[in-house]
Amino acid sequence: MSVIPQHPERHQIRLENVLTALGNPLRLEIVRTLAAGGEQACGTILDGVSKSTLTRHWKVLRDSGIIWQRPYGRENLLSLRREDLDIRFPGLLDALLTAADINAAPIERPSAQH
Repeated sequence: MSVIPQHPERHQIRLENVLTALGNPLRLEIVRTLAAGGEQACGTILDGVSKSTLTRHWKVLRDSGIIWQRPYGRENLLSLRREDLDIRFPGLLDALLTAADINAAPIERPSAQH
């Protein structure tokens, strides 16, 4: 696989970097999208966010070891480093994704009874 060179090796992935990266709601949404849909072109993951903002988020996710980023034509393809994260921190990614799914679900409010 041809990849962009700034990816850390599996043993270099640090818990504090992963947690810091995923502490941002936009980056967490990117990871949720990749976890649900597999590898995707960087331009198709989020709408309504400037390219420069997304580029910064891709860098944080890549540098922290959460995603692979590889060139494909005029775009970059992004994929979740699930195997590396699961080996390095067993259960962490699943726990974070489950919590994010719960947090993203609409809040049910009790109906007002008259």
